Amino acid sequence: MARRVYFAFHYQRDIWRVNVVRNSNIVEGFESAGFIDLSLWEEARRKGEEAIKRLINDGLRGTTVTVVLIGAKTSEREYVEYEIDQSWSRGNGLIGIYINNIEDRNGVTDAKGQDPFTLTGYKGIKTYDWIQNDGYNNLGDWVDSAYDRAQKREKK
Repeated sequence: MARRVYFAFHYQRDIWRVNVVRNSNIVEGFESAGFIDLSLWEEARRKGEEAIKRLINDGLRGTTVTVVLIGAKTSEREYVEYEIDQSWSRGNGLIGIYINNIEDRNGVTDAKGQDPFTLTGYKGIKTYDWIQNDGYNNLGDWVDSAYDRAQKREKK
């Protein structure tokens, strides 16, 4: 079954690494709904907090899994907690994928960021490393597993 996935990430700092994930041709089998365009983000930011939250909520609409792409500063990003909270309350599956080991355009990796789930009080959310855990070949399975865990959570 195709999963509709929302991706949360730190746009300004990590877009190169995020695009490696986005352009890796691994999105077969699920729809990547949550890659919000920078121009939309900037427009919403100029309009204020409510516009940003509306943009996030619109991006989450109809999704089943939220993937937080974790870079060095993702956990410090202003709206990551809101994205996680909204995803949880909607019943989305949640996973984190560390992208710091993906090389940027200069061939440089980054420091490992803090787990935003632990910082926001969500325990037991699975995290993976894109490089070390072979995200290219495993993302579909990770998404399906997150969806299955969310379904079990909903039944409790």
